[in-house]
Amino acid sequence: MRLRLRWLAVLLALALPAAAQDRAGVQTAFARAQHLKRGINVSHWFSQNPSDYSAQHTNTETTTDDIALIAHLGFDNVRLSIDAVPLEQAPLGADGLNGDFLGRLDRAVDTMLADGLAVQIDLHPEDSYKQQLRTNDWNVDRLTMLWRKLAAHYAGRDPERVFFEILNEPEVGDPYRWAGIQARVAAAIREVAPRHTIIATGPNYSDLQDLLTQHPLADGNVIYNFHFYDPHEFTHQGASWGLSWWIYEHGIPYPPTESSMHELIRQVPDPAQRFQLENYWLDRWDGHRIRLLIDEAADWGKANNAPLLCNEFGAYRQVTDPVSRNTWIHDVRTALEDDGIGWAMWDYHGGFGVVTGKRGQPAQVDGATVGALGLKEK
Repeated sequence: MRLRLRWLAVLLALALPAAAQDRAGVQTAFARAQHLKRGINVSHWFSQNPSDYSAQHTNTETTTDDIALIAHLGFDNVRLSIDAVPLEQAPLGADGLNGDFLGRLDRAVDTMLADGLAVQIDLHPEDSYKQQLRTNDWNVDRLTMLWRKLAAHYAGRDPERVFFEILNEPEVGDPYRWAGIQARVAAAIREVAPRHTIIATGPNYSDLQDLLTQHPLADGNVIYNFHFYDPHEFTHQGASWGLSWWIYEHGIPYPPTESSMHELIRQVPDPAQRFQLENYWLDRWDGHRIRLLIDEAADWGKANNAPLLCNEFGAYRQVTDPVSRNTWIHDVRTALEDDGIGWAMWDYHGGFGVVTGKRGQPAQVDGATVGALGLKEK
């Protein structure tokens, strides 16, 4: 199986440039990408909460009022992240999926559609699930079978507004292996959902540079996504995950200047890590640099005749200066829009949120962040 995946990837890599190919469905993908222009991620609802996917949790984490607010603010789509494991847990229905979890998921999807929102069905499992794809071909079979069932279940929903995202941040480091896995899963989806648009991505963490390693699938009805959190020294300051020294950062400004960074660099105790933070301002991060990077993605899309989507970008808000945070969000959002790339910010009411407030209470809209996204608090 591993050999077969590698040969499939090699054949894809040796194919003619996509712009020279007549890939059926390309025009459909470009047209449907217009439904994914201004999106938001809803996190920790049907994913990222493995200890509790109970009805009590999913009925209160994000509510019908939250969905209505998302539509009211002017977002046109929601990226709905879904853990793989609860879909596969017994008791299973006739379709091979957990009926209770799936029923609650259906209500969420249908509520979004009823409020005029498009929905990205994003398979978003825990890291351990994805990491097994690196070397274990049985887990590739497992992923393929799961998508065959999930796509068949949603094949009856509106193909103009329901999209199938193969896998969030695959964490498969070998781009050729990931290309083979992705091609196989896309083919399985297409067998049971011939009309729907697929969302594909690059390997690793779906960064922009990961997208650039890929050749488009033979299937033309595909949108290609990437995530943008650069520079992480700014966007993930104060975070307790990722690099260990991010948690020491507080109040790092954007754009950085020598005068603003001189004292802040001393927050990081380790000399080598201080050096990394110092390079944040030495690298002159600003809107112009961000625009040049986003242009690289746009150039890939043009060269390969493929529509693009940035369905994660954002900055952790806990210890970040709000003005700097919203300036960065504005710069990323406008760079994407100038290149004709749709977006979905991370996230609705999590640590990167566009709203604040305690769970179970009405969301408090962050008007400045809404403005940075080019939307209006109505």
